Amino acid sequence: MKKLLIVDDEPNIVMSLEYTFKKEDFNVFIARDGAEAIEIVNNDNPDIIILDIMMPNVDGFQVLKYLKENKELKNIKVIFLSAKNKTSDIELGLKLGADKYMSKPFSVKKLVNEVKELLK
Repeated sequence: MKKLLIVDDEPNIVMSLEYTFKKEDFNVFIARDGAEAIEIVNNDNPDIIILDIMMPNVDGFQVLKYLKENKELKNIKVIFLSAKNKTSDIELGLKLGADKYMSKPFSVKKLVNEVKELLK
């Protein structure tokens, strides 16, 4: 069973994605901010992370930098899922090492497909 970490501070998005990915047979972990995400990553080493950018305390860009600077964590797949949809934000996310960047609002079906594709 693949491990998926959802990092977002919007409860409706978290609940929807948790339900969807559990139905798709993922072991789902939830973090409500970047600091919690880093703690979960260090303890549970997920296969893939769906990561929001704008969050309290530690933002998504900082979480991604942390992952990429750590040799044990740098190969975890990351999909940014963010309301920040300017070209400069998308380019920065990909430059920092995200595997995909999806803007909110988003298609849950497309997100599920992207996650499965990255884990092939």
